[in-house]
Amino acid sequence: MSKKPIIVFEGIEGSGKTFHIDNVSNYLKRKKIPYLKIREPGGSKNSEIIRKLILNKKSSFNKNTDLLLYLSARSENIELIKKNYKKKIILIDRFIDSTIAYQHYGMGVDYSIINKINQFLLKGIKVNFTFLNIVNSKNMILRLKERKELNRYDKFKMSFYDKVQKGFLKLMKKKKKNTFMIIDSNQSINDNKKIVINKIDKLI
Repeated sequence: MSKKPIIVFEGIEGSGKTFHIDNVSNYLKRKKIPYLKIREPGGSKNSEIIRKLILNKKSSFNKNTDLLLYLSARSENIELIKKNYKKKIILIDRFIDSTIAYQHYGMGVDYSIINKINQFLLKGIKVNFTFLNIVNSKNMILRLKERKELNRYDKFKMSFYDKVQKGFLKLMKKKKKNTFMIIDSNQSINDNKKIVINKIDKLI
């Protein structure tokens, strides 16, 4: 595995993925290890503009428009990723698997369309490792209630998030065993912090 890997943190709302990517980035900063942290949607200047449009509570897009907006945001990030690919550790909050889990498994968009556009955009860029954070509905609801502000994707029916999380788990089954780790976010957050950091040490 590359010692400057692309490491992705995936999971549904309230699963703890953003907490862990922030913790890892702080860990790398303390160790003075060069890294790039981006989020999807968002990351680059133009992607952040698209993010505001996607997540705005007043927005109401059909599933195909949603997909194209997410992939447009990714397109804006690709140059940023390419500049740092194999030069810095790249941490990404949501990436390819999220698009498939949400837009295909959650919303029913044709997988082949998502796959073709992703292949066109990525052009050889490969994710080295994925942390999938899973959470039950009870804890997800509790965590969303603690948020100061909810966006459009925080307000879907629970059945939608269930489909998305099951989609994530199906995607993990297709990966090689040494390229992903499932983090049970219903367990102790401190224990999970140690598990993630221990794995990061092995990856870098």
